[in-house]
Amino acid sequence: MPNAFGLETTTDEVIRGTDLSGRHILITGASGGLGAETARALASVGARVTLAARDIAKAESVAETIRSEGSGRQVDVTALELTSLESVRDCAKRFLAENGKLDVLINNAGLMGCELARTSNGWELQLATNHIGHFLLTCLLVPALRSAAPARIVNLSSAGHRLGDVDFEDPHFESRAYDKWVAYGQSKTANILFTLELDRRLAPSGIRSVAVHPGMIMTELGRHLTPEDVQDLMSRADPNSGAPAFKSVEQGAATSTWAASASELEGQGGFYCEDCNIAEEKDEEISTKGISPHALNPESARRLWTLSEQWVGEAFPLN
Repeated sequence: MPNAFGLETTTDEVIRGTDLSGRHILITGASGGLGAETARALASVGARVTLAARDIAKAESVAETIRSEGSGRQVDVTALELTSLESVRDCAKRFLAENGKLDVLINNAGLMGCELARTSNGWELQLATNHIGHFLLTCLLVPALRSAAPARIVNLSSAGHRLGDVDFEDPHFESRAYDKWVAYGQSKTANILFTLELDRRLAPSGIRSVAVHPGMIMTELGRHLTPEDVQDLMSRADPNSGAPAFKSVEQGAATSTWAASASELEGQGGFYCEDCNIAEEKDEEISTKGISPHALNPESARRLWTLSEQWVGEAFPLN
């Protein structure tokens, strides 16, 4: 049953009355934007938060700001470059060596709408950043999540998943023409499929996984967008919703914060959330609300898992 939260709910509203003392939460891409706001909100109610980011100086600045807002707020910083498998492995190794458990992993970092670029592995950059790096990090951190069970994994997806399914024949645009929005959509669909398979594999261990759509927010995620791209995004908003085209950062981070902390989600997983509620399957393709059927295909979720293992060169049965 839907709760009272909605489109304009903020992080402080969803966290009100919550006590996360003793919980440890790691957030990727936490040097600004949604990640920084999510970290601030969760730390404000007692959670120890680790900020994982490429730009350590920016992340340290965020950490210092959060610490200054209240005594006893625990915020750590660790280096993470998601397009480098070596960096991902180093990050996970450090965390496991220094911490006994991880209660919540929030895979927040992301890239949107960039022109064609490839990693040193030859992977398309949006898929590599948004999915492959997070796949490896998550699987490597499972021992810490098991130690904390019941634990949660929150994967940031997007309503943009409707723009593209995973093309298993050519995921890295080696043969087909590159379209940045199709590539973005593919990566966001991958986030949801990864969530479904994670939940299927880890639920028996008490680790539940959810995907979230934060909404449209102008953050560094859109640093590659041109003014024309922004207009295009605005034109894709549901004209019948009556909703503003963009959320504030506090509103955009609310669904991640809710998914990471809400007691009502205990023992639940394998779904997609928006506006601080569990979303329904889309009943019509034109709607920007809900989840598209192609992102709910269990066969695609299993196939993506196998392919992801091949990309990172490591098997993660996790059963």
